Amino acid sequence: MIDNQLPDVVFKTRVRNDALDGDNPFEWKNVTTADLFKGKNVVLFALPGAFTPTCSSTHLPGYEAAFADFKTQGVDAVICLSVNDAFAMFQWGKQLGAQNVFLLPDGSGEFTRKMGMLVDKSNVGFGYRSWRYSLYAEDGEVKTLFAEDGFSDNGLSDPFEVSDAGTMLNWLKNR
Repeated sequence: MIDNQLPDVVFKTRVRNDALDGDNPFEWKNVTTADLFKGKNVVLFALPGAFTPTCSSTHLPGYEAAFADFKTQGVDAVICLSVNDAFAMFQWGKQLGAQNVFLLPDGSGEFTRKMGMLVDKSNVGFGYRSWRYSLYAEDGEVKTLFAEDGFSDNGLSDPFEVSDAGTMLNWLKNR
């Protein structure tokens, strides 16, 4: 990451549109970094992939369970980012019952690359994915970032020690 400003990118998302007929009431919607962060206090956490063990059992559920606590700390939104497509992120959120955390697909990995967090996880058959991290931003400016150790091993490890909801909540409470 070059500076404390989040990279300006366009995310390709799918949103429900009840006005659409048929069995597929979803349409494509472009969402920009500004749409997500401008004028807001946002917690974003990134993880390697939808439907993966730690991401599904602990990482996303931890933030979902702590959502009300984040709100009491003045957080406007909690976003989960992964280098997955919009379809995978939607189905993953549906399966886990995510109600409060916004699941953000970084399908091309552009945001993740510009953050300096793109890692090659070919060793486990994933290809390029996001390194595990969390950040807090005010109006698109990063105020803190917790990145897991081991990034330099090029994705051979997958630690989960500082990007969890508890670490972020503790930081917010003590800032």
